[in-house]
Amino acid sequence: MLFFIIMIIGFSIDLGFFNKITDSIRRNKKEDQELKHEVTNKQRTKQALKWTIAWISLALFFSGMVYLGLGTDKFLEYITAYTLEKSLSVDNMFVFSLIFTSLAIPHAYQHRVLSVGILSAILMRVPLILVGATLLERFSFMIYLFGALLVYAALNILLRKEEKKIKIEKNFGVKLLGRLIPFSPELKKEQFFVKKNAIRYATPMLVALVVVEMSDLMFAIDSIPAVLAISSDPFILITSNVFALLGLRSLYFLLAGLMEKFYYFRHTLIILLFFIGIKMIISEFIPMPVEIALAIILTILSISVVLSYIRQHRLNPEKS
Repeated sequence: MLFFIIMIIGFSIDLGFFNKITDSIRRNKKEDQELKHEVTNKQRTKQALKWTIAWISLALFFSGMVYLGLGTDKFLEYITAYTLEKSLSVDNMFVFSLIFTSLAIPHAYQHRVLSVGILSAILMRVPLILVGATLLERFSFMIYLFGALLVYAALNILLRKEEKKIKIEKNFGVKLLGRLIPFSPELKKEQFFVKKNAIRYATPMLVALVVVEMSDLMFAIDSIPAVLAISSDPFILITSNVFALLGLRSLYFLLAGLMEKFYYFRHTLIILLFFIGIKMIISEFIPMPVEIALAIILTILSISVVLSYIRQHRLNPEKS
C-alpha cells in the first residue's frame, strides 16, 4: 500500500499533474516568449539535478521501508536491482536524445513525449517482469537463455557503430503507424495529431512517442533479464523498476546537459551487461551473493565516473 501511495504521488509530481493548470495558463499567455527566451542549459541542468536527487532519495527512502518490513536480504536485492536498472536506463536517455534530434523536436516539447512514454513504459514492463519471473520459476534452463541474451546485448553494443541520428523511417513502429494514419511534418505545439481538410494526421510528436516506446521495449528485453539475475521476487522487481523509471524525465534533462562528459558510459554498459549475463549463466555452479554483485556494480559505475571526469578535466580543465 505504501508503495502505491508513493508511486501515485511521485508520478503526479514528476509528470506535472499538480501544476497542469498553471502551466496551461502560462502557455496560453506567454508561449511565444517562452520558446524564444528559454532558460540556459546550465539552469536547466541545475534544476534537473535537484529533481533527480529528489527521486533517488525517494527510492532510498522506500528501500528503508523494505529493510524494516522484509529484512536485509530483500533490502540488498532491491538496492542492487534499482542501481542496475537506473544505470541501464541511462542508455535510454542517450537514445531518446537521438530521437528528438532526428525529428527536430524542440526542447520545450520533449517533456510531453517523455511523460506519456514513462507511463506507457510502466504498463509495458510490469507484465514483462511477471512473465519473466514466472518463466524462471517454472523452467530452470531459462536462466541460461536470459544470461546468453545479456551477453549478446553486450557484444551487440560493442560491435555496433555509434550514431548521431536514428533512421526513423526504418523503425517497425513507425512503419506500422504509417499504415494506420497519414503523416504531416508540421509540428503544432505539443499535439500528437493535427487536422487538415477534415483528415487527421500524425505529427512528429506522435512519431517520436512511437519510436521512444519501441526503443523502451528493446531496452526492457535487456534490462528485465538483468534484474531477474538479482531477484525472483515480483515485488522487488516491480518496485525497483518503477522507482528507476520515476524521475526518468528529470534524469533525461540532466544528462542532456552532461552527455559529452559521460565518455566511458558505453563501455560501462557493455561491462555491466556482460557481467550480469555471465553471473546468470554460471549461477547454478557458482552462486554469487547479492551483496557481492552490488559491490561489483557500484565499483564499475564508480570507475566509469572517475575516468570520465579525469578525461573531461584533461580536455577542458576550466569546464570540469
